Amino acid sequence: MQYFKQERNILESGDEWDLIVVGGGATGLGTALDSASRGFKTLLLEQADFAKGTSSRSTKLVHGGVRYLAQGDVSLVYQALRERGRLQVNAPHLVSREEFIIPCFSWFSVVKYLAGLKMYDWLSGKYSFGRSRFLTRKEVCSRMPGLDDTGLVGGISYFDGKFDDARLAINIAQTCMEQGGHVLNYVKVNGLLKDAAGRVSGVEAFDELAGKSFKIHSKAVVNATGVFVDEILQMNLPEAEKLVRPSQGVHVVLDRSFLQSESALMIPETSDKRVLFAVPWHSRLLVGTTDTPIESNSLEPQALNEEIDFILNTATQYFRREVNRKDVLSVFAGLRPLAAPDKNDTNSTKEISRDHKLIVSESGLVTITGGKWTTYRKMSEETVDQVIRTANLEYRKCQTKDLKIHSSDPVSTPGPLAVYGTDRKYIAELVKENPELNAKLHSGFPHIKAEVIWAVRNEMAYTVEDVLARRLRVLFVDARAAIEMSREVAELMAAETGRTIGWIMEQVQEFKLLAEQYILEPSAEAEEILTTK
Repeated sequence: MQYFKQERNILESGDEWDLIVVGGGATGLGTALDSASRGFKTLLLEQADFAKGTSSRSTKLVHGGVRYLAQGDVSLVYQALRERGRLQVNAPHLVSREEFIIPCFSWFSVVKYLAGLKMYDWLSGKYSFGRSRFLTRKEVCSRMPGLDDTGLVGGISYFDGKFDDARLAINIAQTCMEQGGHVLNYVKVNGLLKDAAGRVSGVEAFDELAGKSFKIHSKAVVNATGVFVDEILQMNLPEAEKLVRPSQGVHVVLDRSFLQSESALMIPETSDKRVLFAVPWHSRLLVGTTDTPIESNSLEPQALNEEIDFILNTATQYFRREVNRKDVLSVFAGLRPLAAPDKNDTNSTKEISRDHKLIVSESGLVTITGGKWTTYRKMSEETVDQVIRTANLEYRKCQTKDLKIHSSDPVSTPGPLAVYGTDRKYIAELVKENPELNAKLHSGFPHIKAEVIWAVRNEMAYTVEDVLARRLRVLFVDARAAIEMSREVAELMAAETGRTIGWIMEQVQEFKLLAEQYILEPSAEAEEILTTK
């Protein structure tokens, strides 16, 4: 059954919307969900796939922000810890409790970090994920056999959340549709419509899949495009000053054997005074991140060699085994939409706000930027409250604090289909109807053919990249394995949608060139294309 078959012809209706949200990342999807759940006629437009950019490239943490507590930003941490708790309750199939261990090499470190984390526990209140405590040297080594214990005196154990970012984005989109909203990927906004008084009254957009342009009218427009917010602001006012200073964060993915632990490692102070995590994720080990000021925006940002070397060198200092470039299964970069200060005279991202900014232009355009995944719901609530005031809409109370995300499943069911929550029973039905769909896509992964069919029918996946990058996450876990799967995924999608062999070949080639950017030693063909872009 196709519960979420996309009605792309909604753009043909010519209706006026209460709210158009531009941007299909965490904040945009959250804003659309908040708006639709209040009963407003809501449309979201995303230029690529949902969570294509920053929102699929996080460190996979749902957290209050230990480092922000160390910087004295208690109110930000307090709010984030409450949102962390709500998110775990509303999406338990995707958000789980994770133990983090901080190795300590001096007794001063033990006292410092334990005191800080006790404050973290206290701020969590009833939303606590577990209490922090001191671990002896023996306990740390037992929990993390791959850790280099030279000079180790003990460690601190504390608890935070871990999640699958892109899958949460898809489930939020589905929840929005269940609440009466409409969400469209691959529709790019190219301009803003304005009425005779100069107020924003809609958008001009191009449907990449249909090859058609549309003028879509609305009472309000929200700019939630992440690192691209300045492009929309300059559509509104060409001389508008930039609001965002992008910061690049890079992650590398290694085999789980480097740490041999179900717990995550937290390195609280690296050589450049930042924080580094090594998090078990999808049967691999995710290590990151960096914080590098970047001047240009891209949907596919490239990791810099110095960023990769920094992560590998730092990991080598803490692991028993040396980490080399050949050990990297995948490397990916994301751009954080950090809200720049009013007078930005520095390149240091340490001095740029991690909190969000909500602004209203004279034309009535509402822009939301900054923040992080953990607080997406609260940011969305504030944004819709602002839209109500700006567009003089009828006041309606926020409904999302206790709103369950699509396929939310309070019963923990381990297994390869656990991330689908209650939807896993429908995937099982596909297999029952056609047992051939139970075949694996790759010997090294649990994913089966039925998941591809499900993604096409119910999760708005239109390309091989959509499936392998953001529905199954294989590209982010093992880029070479993703390339090996691409042909079969393309064939399954083509059979489902009536595509030709030409489409299959084109999709496989495009995906191969993309995936090789996630490999530290791409082919000569990919190198040539990258250098000529």
